[in-house]
Amino acid sequence: MNNFSIPQKQSLVGVVVMFVNALQKLVRAFWPILLISIVKLNSTNKVIFFTSVGIGIILVGLVSFVQYFNFTFFIDDETNEFVINKGVLNKSKIAIQLNKIQQVSINQTILQRIIGVYKLEIDTAGSDSKEVTINALNHELALLLKEKLVQVSTKNDSIVESQQNEAEKVEMNSSTFFKASISSLLKIGLTSNYIKSLSLLLFFIASAFENLNKLSAETELYESKLALFFSNLSIATAVFFVGIVLISVILIINLVRTLVKYYDFTIVKNKDSISMQFGLFNTKNTLMNPDKVQKLKLTQNFFQKKLDVLTIEINQASSSFENEKDKLQIPACSESESETILKLIYNQYPKKGQVLSPNIRKLVINAFFLILFPILISFSLNEKFEYVSRIYWIFLCLIYLVLSSILVYKSYKHYKLFVSDKHIIKQEGAWDIDTIIIEPHKIQTIATHQYFWQKKTNIGSVTISTAGGNVHFSTANFSEIKQWVNYWLYQVESTNKSWI
Repeated sequence: MNNFSIPQKQSLVGVVVMFVNALQKLVRAFWPILLISIVKLNSTNKVIFFTSVGIGIILVGLVSFVQYFNFTFFIDDETNEFVINKGVLNKSKIAIQLNKIQQVSINQTILQRIIGVYKLEIDTAGSDSKEVTINALNHELALLLKEKLVQVSTKNDSIVESQQNEAEKVEMNSSTFFKASISSLLKIGLTSNYIKSLSLLLFFIASAFENLNKLSAETELYESKLALFFSNLSIATAVFFVGIVLISVILIINLVRTLVKYYDFTIVKNKDSISMQFGLFNTKNTLMNPDKVQKLKLTQNFFQKKLDVLTIEINQASSSFENEKDKLQIPACSESESETILKLIYNQYPKKGQVLSPNIRKLVINAFFLILFPILISFSLNEKFEYVSRIYWIFLCLIYLVLSSILVYKSYKHYKLFVSDKHIIKQEGAWDIDTIIIEPHKIQTIATHQYFWQKKTNIGSVTISTAGGNVHFSTANFSEIKQWVNYWLYQVESTNKSWI
């Protein structure tokens, strides 16, 4: 019988997890000293070195055991809080209001999978990191605690004593709502995250060259062979060769990262929540209350539209809008599956209402700053430093002019704000088209802005802030914006719905 109103400890094998985590942190903190000691190790200091390492390991083991012994958790029925006591010398107590819990996740690293325990993480509104982490729970207890925390945070009911087989009942009463197939993950992996993968690749190449430069003799030989190889190729061939290599490596990185991170991605619908589970090596199981979704974003590009896949990103309340911990991603959905997921979260499919389009000035301004201005800067720099000949500069500028013009125009055509009684939907993007959805009753603040030179043409901008991020729309009809702002403020003040 599991009564969560009584303080409980983690599984005893959790000492191993705490020991490995503490040892890992210690090695990361002192790795330069350890590396120097190993490199300069000789017969006179071997005894001192290995003795010091042994003492350090023993101390880490003792600290880990004390951490395990002092770590307890329980649900306080009177204050409606989840309470955690922990610490070694300085003991601390963490109390979390159950109605502030955003999501509860069950994760499992390779080590935890080997020893048969799970890590439970609790996220709350207004925190930049995991509020609470319990490193070692058995499967039944982890499921029960996860379900109990989400249910109580939603309903504020009293805690009822639960049998361990209730975890199995929860699984039996749950139904698989969505499951990402391998083919869908392959499609997403091949058609997304190009910029992120290119950044990782360039960072890797820069690190590799930096390491090669430290080996002078080998570097000279390497550079001479590389220079000889490219000198035998024409410029067009060299550019084509480098492009093919970069594209191939980027596609491989995207595929591997997507398959490893989102392997066996499944959404399970429970009574008052939805559960997401995924991961190949580090498995993750997250339980989330749909009512606490602050902002939702659907992303799809041209290739993904042809392949009928898209990605959904869910934002919850956070003190930092750039914080990844409050963002949940649902990859590889089809159009029909995304509609079903949106109906699950919003109890209906969000429909686009009245459309607000940007003024033509937005296109002119973007064309100046993103097309004309970069060309003028590159021309000035090339004239002064002569990076390439003028013919090559003209050739590169023509390519840039065509590509950037297409992207700027596409971005202008896609930039729209759809408003209705129940939803605010913003659409933006040139290649990856983002569709952002928020509910008016979850608005925290609204700010309108109009520069003095915009008054004559009656254009301006609006910024809608929620606990999960902002939505900004600019260069639109300012009279229409103010009308909708007044209506949204009325909805916020008159609604009895909770924003969190």
